[in-house]
Amino acid sequence: MPYLTILGFLVKQNDRYELTHDTATFLDSSSPAYLGGVTAFLLQPELQDAFQNLTQAVQKGGTAMPGAGTVSPDNPIWVAFARAMAPMMDLPSRLLAPHAGEDTQRPLRVLDVAAGHGLFGIRVAETFPHARITALDWPNVVAVAAENAHHAGIADRHTTLPGDAFALDWGGPYDVVLFTNFLHHFDLPTCEQLARKAHAALVPGGRVLTLEFVPDADRIHPPATATFALTMLASTASGDAYTFAEYDQLFQKAGFTRNEFHPLPPTTQQAVVSHKA
Repeated sequence: MPYLTILGFLVKQNDRYELTHDTATFLDSSSPAYLGGVTAFLLQPELQDAFQNLTQAVQKGGTAMPGAGTVSPDNPIWVAFARAMAPMMDLPSRLLAPHAGEDTQRPLRVLDVAAGHGLFGIRVAETFPHARITALDWPNVVAVAAENAHHAGIADRHTTLPGDAFALDWGGPYDVVLFTNFLHHFDLPTCEQLARKAHAALVPGGRVLTLEFVPDADRIHPPATATFALTMLASTASGDAYTFAEYDQLFQKAGFTRNEFHPLPPTTQQAVVSHKA
């Protein structure tokens, strides 16, 4: 009996069902693009509890979770995040990496702030073969980035800087600082504080690559981007999804002379490239 395709997701022969090639890519746990871990992360009780108390979060203007929510120091949720979310960030990381510079042979020094799984720094290292990456995050989280750098074959160009991004001396100077899915956890004054710290750590002519959910000025488009603000309301004390105008202003206040907006289709994320004079 020939194979029958069912809704494009399954194939059937006799009494046996199998995944198609496309569905196996994302649903087979042995696939590097497996997204089951993403679902498990998003459904873990700590995040679900944040949305169970959404009314209180709206009334309060920030999470109803204890303390700072998911942004509490050394929160173990970020180890789970680092291990689960890399497949989902594979395409955004590949699209962001070329914005690190025009000359792929340049020996870039890159600081990956709140590196998590480390994929964004790793992709820069793959795109720029002479780049050296420093991954900064909590000790138990940055260990995951180091593992992934080893698996990617760039461990000899990858070092870690364990600790609190606010308290640590970032060292440097660097040619590129990465803020990937990080600034949305904080209010604008805190984001400006981090931008100033990045400005001080960069060489003249250096740049910050910010990957974020950046809604249009109306804050309702694109829908998949704008609705991320609700996630921050539910899970953080003061985070939000900021418009490009807000990023442009905060980076200018921090000393950057030029900020560029770059959509990254087909993803729901966007990039802001900020240049130091």
